[in-house]
This record gives sequence, structure tokens and C-alpha cells, in this order.
Amino acid sequence: MFGGNRFGGSRVGVALMAVASLASCGSASSTPQIIDVSGDIRVHDPALVVSPGDEPWYVYSTGDVKVGFGAPQIRRSTDHGQTWQLVGTAWTAAGDPQWVRESIDGVQNYWAPELYAHDGQWYLYYAASTFGSNKSAIGLATSVSLDPDDSDFGWVDQGQVIASTPGVDNFNAIDPAVISDEDGSGWMFFGSFWGGIFVVPLTWPSGMVTQGAVPMKVASRVGTPNNPIEAADVIRHDQWYYLFVSWDYCCQGADSTYRVMVGRSATVTGPYVDAEGKAMLDGGGTPVLWTDGSMIGPGGASASGDHIGFHYYDGDDGGQFRLAIHTLVWTEDGWPTGMVSSGESG
Repeated sequence: MFGGNRFGGSRVGVALMAVASLASCGSASSTPQIIDVSGDIRVHDPALVVSPGDEPWYVYSTGDVKVGFGAPQIRRSTDHGQTWQLVGTAWTAAGDPQWVRESIDGVQNYWAPELYAHDGQWYLYYAASTFGSNKSAIGLATSVSLDPDDSDFGWVDQGQVIASTPGVDNFNAIDPAVISDEDGSGWMFFGSFWGGIFVVPLTWPSGMVTQGAVPMKVASRVGTPNNPIEAADVIRHDQWYYLFVSWDYCCQGADSTYRVMVGRSATVTGPYVDAEGKAMLDGGGTPVLWTDGSMIGPGGASASGDHIGFHYYDGDDGGQFRLAIHTLVWTEDGWPTGMVSSGESG
């Protein structure tokens, strides 16, 4: 029920997938490389930012109800993604967006952050909801810096971007993913269960939904009970837009059934089709990442540079959720690859 994304726009013999960043990136090498992550890696729904050179990397993730009033958590790595330290939350109780508490009963923490850089400013999109309900909203905060130790750091809440109302909307306004198209126009993908995954145009520099815009459906699991599809991530690689989604169920520890699927389109609004030509609107999706050994239920993918971050549930540690990071790998025909280890997709 969570999801995430990255800039601009690791563990156990696993299956990986690869994705690209907003710009063309990644390589045609045959095997993904796994970063051996350590430190504080108790991460769900990572929004990964791979910085250039020796600059720190960042992961923002779903908040903990016991820390920072449930605000998105911030982790930093100074050794190219190997060691991670929890360095704070996006805001404290004093900065908590009160409009969320007033409009959605029961919110305890903020889910599935998305980080997007535009014109010298960072945009932090986040989801507010409760399990099993589509009384939900996506909010936005902005900051010049991602680093809590930077004097320019400070997330300023900009309010509601989009919301969903039970009995009115056949979508669930959570799990934001943002991209700009080749013309520089912004787009936000979102959705979880209900009607599936939707896209809506954004206006820069506000980062808000374009006035009068109506969400367009781009992916759904036709014929599958409860329509378990969520956690979109959208990137551009060469001439294609790639839509990654998480199928099935997260958040159940070692019983989680999450897996990552992908389709692509020549235009940002679709139609997205899988490698077999089946439309994602009709339940299509090419397997990219799935349960393999002790890596259970991988999902919530987030691409940055030539790396991909995601969470999984560790079967060797009681199903605790963990951060994983891999390099990106693409096949010759332009699809993100699959397994690091052998095995059949589930």
C-alpha cells in the first residue's frame, strides 16, 4: 500500500529488476550488481536519491508512528549507498500538516514519499490514509535541501495535491510518482487497489495538479479480486516511458506477496504494454522482481541514476522489512532485466 521514486524527475541471492532514471541511463551489462547495504536499513517504500561524485546519497521512506509524528524518515549514506544512517525526519510535530489530521481520521504516519527535483528546489510528495480505505490524500512539501544538517534544509508544507473520497472516487490517492515529459511538463502517477493506477498533469513551479485536470487510468488488474496493484514508479529510458507497479500484497512480513511488474509506452500517458504486448489496463505486466529465497515480497521500487532501491521482507530475520539497492540493467530490446539468482517468477 506504499510506493516511491527518485531524483528529477540488497541482500540475499535475489531477483532484481532494473529501471532507469528520468534521463537515459543504466547499462546493457547482463547481470545487476548488488550493493551490500548495512547500518540502519529498516526502510519501507524508499525514495532513493543517488548523488553525483562523493556527495551523500539519501533515502526518504514511510514514517514510523513513534518518531517525528509519523513524518517520512531520512537516511543518508556517505559511502555510495553501502552504509546508511537515520538522520531525522522530514518534519517534527511542530511541522505536521494539520490539514491532514483535520480531513482524514486515523492517520498515524505518512506513506510512500516521492522526491523530485525541479529548478533548484526539491518536491516531497507524501501519502496520508489508513489501511483498507480510499479516504486518502497526497500532500506536497518543498525544500532547497534534502540534508537535515544543511542550513538551507526545511520542508514547507504546500498542502493537498489530490484527494479521494469513499463512494465518490474509484481511485485511492496514495503512492505518488512524479516525472516530467520530454517537453518539461509534469505528471503524477498514483493509485492503490480500487480502480488501479492513474496519472494526472502537474503545473510547475507549484507542483500541484493542473486546474481542471481529470485523472486518467493507466493500469489495472482486470479480473483479480480487490485489484491489488499500487506503488507506481515511472522513468524514461531511451524513447520509452516505463511504468513499474507492485502487484499483490505488502506489509504482511514473511507472508507478503508483493512483486514488481513493468510495462512501457512511447508517451507518458500511455497506453502502457508489457513485453508480450498486453496492455497494463487489461492486467498486463512483465515480471521484474519477485520473491526469491529469503527475499520475500519485494516492491516499492525507486530509481535514481543507474541504481534502483526497493524494500523486501527478510525471511532470515522474521520477515522484517529491509532496504535493497541494485544497479540498473537493460536488455538489448530495451526491457529492465530480471533475476540475479535463478528461479521462476511467482
